[in-house]
Amino acid sequence: MSDLTTPLGDIPGVGRPAARALAEQGTTTLGELAGQDWAQLAPLHGVGPAAGRRLQAALEELGQTLQNPPAPRTRSATVTTGNTGVVAKDISTHATDVDPEQYVAALDGRRSREGRELLELFGAATGAQAAMWGPSMIGYGQTHYVYATGRECDTFHVGFSPRKSDLALYGLVNLPRSEELLDRLGKHRRGAGCVWVKKLEDIDVIVLRELIAHAWATEPSAC
Repeated sequence: MSDLTTPLGDIPGVGRPAARALAEQGTTTLGELAGQDWAQLAPLHGVGPAAGRRLQAALEELGQTLQNPPAPRTRSATVTTGNTGVVAKDISTHATDVDPEQYVAALDGRRSREGRELLELFGAATGAQAAMWGPSMIGYGQTHYVYATGRECDTFHVGFSPRKSDLALYGLVNLPRSEELLDRLGKHRRGAGCVWVKKLEDIDVIVLRELIAHAWATEPSAC
């Protein structure tokens, strides 16, 4: 399982030229890559959009992101409701038996409070039971992706992760009303597959609930 100390060259799909080019400018691990501006990394010799997408995906599994991440591939994917248990070998994030309420209760200070608020908010908007995915993501619903490459994965429909630096909100972008609702949300950043918020006080939680409900009612699509 990847973590923030994982060397970039160990990420599946990231070739030696890309790892070498990034190492030459001082970036050798996922932790060092998090928060960097993809627009500045993309011109490096040997670093291409395919490697960028794989690196962004690895960061998102850990609740991190690149700034201005590379656009997702335009090739379509088949997306269905429900999990199948068929997951690509390089994907280590899956549902666990950890109690989300216990996980949130063990967090420090503000993040514990915000975690409880988000549990109530997502629960009310979806009417679904929360489940832990990986060590720090809390998801609702079940979705299965089969990409044009044949790569498959199970994931959740919507969810969140109360990270130390940011709150990550998943499944709320690339929807029919995403732009409209996000424009009303308040202070946030948008990634390829999630929305980043520093603290709940920065946003309108009524708009967030509407956005979650909209995402829950919308058929999942490939991001």
